[in-house]
Amino acid sequence: MERKSYDVWVGLFVLLGLAALVFLALKAGNLTSISTAASYPLTARFDNIGGLKVRAPIKSAGVVVGRIDEIRFDTQTFQATVLMSMDARYQFPKDTSAKILTAGLLGEQYIGLEAGGDPQFLAAGDRIKMTQSAIVLETLISQFLFNKAADGASKATPQ
Repeated sequence: MERKSYDVWVGLFVLLGLAALVFLALKAGNLTSISTAASYPLTARFDNIGGLKVRAPIKSAGVVVGRIDEIRFDTQTFQATVLMSMDARYQFPKDTSAKILTAGLLGEQYIGLEAGGDPQFLAAGDRIKMTQSAIVLETLISQFLFNKAADGASKATPQ
């Protein structure tokens, strides 16, 4: 009888461990926030999206106001086109700007919206015109090193 009780506790512990692993997998894949609320589509074009992924959040003032539905490459403009699904409860002015930001230690990227002051709101299918691409750390480092090398070369040549 004691052996059977021990097996039940071990089984429960294993099930809890598996449930925790499934939860973490869904959280890492951004699948825990599937919503059936009414929404409207918007698009935005970026020169560089960095590590932005489908289902990444769209935030304004720290509040999730939408999700990324799809990311495409436009062969005419050579830019990334991001298709967004915005929660219908939130309306943004036509002069809203969008930028790709990084959150957390792991560097999860999301789109941050900054509302403008236009009295007209974005409608379904509109495009956000003012965008700022992701900051790529490698580019910043190479620019810093190039500037330091240029400063060193100019100091080494006598005037």
